Amino acid sequence: MTQTHKRIPVVIQGAKSAIDLPAISSLEDQAELRFVTDRASLANALPGAEVLLGWNFRANDLEQCWAQATDLKWIHWGGAGVERAMFPALVASPISLTNSRGVFDRAMAEWALGMMIAHAKDMARSLEYQRHNEWNYRLNRLMLGQTLLVVGVGSIGREIARLCRAFGLTIKGVGRSARQNDPDFGHIHGQAELNTVLGDADYVVLITPMTPENENLFSQAQFTAMKPDAQFINIGRGALVNEDDLLNALNEGHIGSAALDVFRDEPLPADNAIWDAPNMIVSPHSSGDYQGHEQAVIDVFLDNFKRYLSGQNLINMVDKQKGYVPNTAS
Repeated sequence: MTQTHKRIPVVIQGAKSAIDLPAISSLEDQAELRFVTDRASLANALPGAEVLLGWNFRANDLEQCWAQATDLKWIHWGGAGVERAMFPALVASPISLTNSRGVFDRAMAEWALGMMIAHAKDMARSLEYQRHNEWNYRLNRLMLGQTLLVVGVGSIGREIARLCRAFGLTIKGVGRSARQNDPDFGHIHGQAELNTVLGDADYVVLITPMTPENENLFSQAQFTAMKPDAQFINIGRGALVNEDDLLNALNEGHIGSAALDVFRDEPLPADNAIWDAPNMIVSPHSSGDYQGHEQAVIDVFLDNFKRYLSGQNLINMVDKQKGYVPNTAS
């Protein structure tokens, strides 16, 4: 008698079919793929499912459907940030949670460096003058030797530090706690020192995880502590920043410019004052997205799926008490 091979039920949240996900069809012999695109279909697909792939990592339907997730053992989140999956019931459960750490690091580092170059070379005003056929000669800023402060020393922050150090910038880092002899930052300042070190920076990049204690990490006090010609860049999450305080800092000249890829409300409403803020660059939450990044996310999931089937340790395991993958660089 032929033995039937059991296929693992896998829910893919945020995709209509295998056409939406490159290479996911390679699992069809090993997995029963259940594609869902809304809360109702998710609730129907969850019973009996062992694995969930959060392809739409911005979706928040899972918490509302949690009563149906009786058999889940592992969730893989398609983004680096996992705050949409950090609701109390999941955190308290024994379910493993992994993410796509490492996929977006280089792209986000390049984006951040690009924004710094745009600030130093006054590109926003150059484009505005070009649109009006105006020739306005002025000097730009030499970046060599200037100081970058990276707030958030996970894998993305480290890639930013490595890239910008090679570009000639002096690098400082802020993490949850202070520590010495870090391979990428040397000395890491603790978050309690943030206001003290902000005044040294010509560029500030915010890339901390979105955890409850980090909400409004940058507010009036932080913007007041910055240099009046410094640039603020947020590629973490919108809720890390008090956006009203940021607008006031720009309007009152407390900082030089800002570049935002993330916002509290996304898509950013057309009537939001951020669009018209002085010296502001707005990006549609795309700093980490590049041609081929979806395949890279799937590759991480496929690697972990093999590990799951064979009982090996999963990579990119999120510490659910902290809300992120612990850093192993130091």
